[in-house]
Amino acid sequence: MPTAPGNASPVPRQPGPPPPGSRTVRTDDGVDLHVEVDGRADAPLTVVFSHGFTARLGEWDLQRDAVRDRARVVLWDQRGHGRSGWADPRSATIDRTGRDLAQVLDAVVPRGPVVLAGHSMGGMTVMALARQRPELFGSRVVGAFLLATSAGGLVASGLLGTVVGLMRRLRLLPLYLWWLRLLAPTLERFRRRGTRIGRHYMRRYLFGRDDATPEAVRLVQDMLEETPLPITMAFYGTFLDHDETASLPVLGRVPVTVVAAEYDRLTPAAHGRRLAELIGDGAELVVVPGAGHSVNLTRTAVVDRALLDLLDRVEAAGPDAARQAG
Repeated sequence: MPTAPGNASPVPRQPGPPPPGSRTVRTDDGVDLHVEVDGRADAPLTVVFSHGFTARLGEWDLQRDAVRDRARVVLWDQRGHGRSGWADPRSATIDRTGRDLAQVLDAVVPRGPVVLAGHSMGGMTVMALARQRPELFGSRVVGAFLLATSAGGLVASGLLGTVVGLMRRLRLLPLYLWWLRLLAPTLERFRRRGTRIGRHYMRRYLFGRDDATPEAVRLVQDMLEETPLPITMAFYGTFLDHDETASLPVLGRVPVTVVAAEYDRLTPAAHGRRLAELIGDGAELVVVPGAGHSVNLTRTAVVDRALLDLLDRVEAAGPDAARQAG
């Protein structure tokens, strides 16, 4: 399943027409991003949701329901995911997704205060935006919700960290990543979705010790397996070099909530604790016992409450923030 430039995409599109309230935002490199708008059109505050790696905006459906009565809601599919288009695999970086988020904001939320919510890669996207457009934070962007994410160092330890470190020293890492991208279309051609092995992987890496039901595991498996392997392999390399610690003082200008899951194997809770510490006094940390990476699906009440509490903190900051953002 080869990739192609511009709006062509190797992603198997979701069936049926886009839902009401959908928009398309074309990026400066010609990729069409799928955007959905929901909630109160007259709300003074907009919440923009960025989803995680190999997911799509539907992973935020439960949180969309939680905030739609008090905010305008914007959700978008990151490039190569969901209904969004695709481009050169070299554009599959956190740096690029940060620029994509900026273009979604400029096109769909040109005025008014904004709270940014990001899960996993979506949280990294928010951090990249803070580094690229620091002038937005404290003026347009008045809050951030970082869920099961990391500012960097995801492969700094363990067996994978050792292997990646050795490949760096031997200067073999670019060759390794090139080989993965080259092999991905062939693997995709013979790939089987919905397998028992796939469910085992999802259960082990996306859930905690006691937060998984068969229905939840299958839901996550179905969603994540929608994204073809060429997309997965193209983005894989960006996580090896991901380091957005320089953006955290910028996030410290606004109220931030960091939610970490106790048994998250992909972005361990220690990364959430470090995020909150480096962001500073403006950050509140919520560690969810027993949960894994898909914490927003399995501990919905806790995550919803943390998000609504953040909106309360933003509103308590007073109308000055809204006037600055207008």
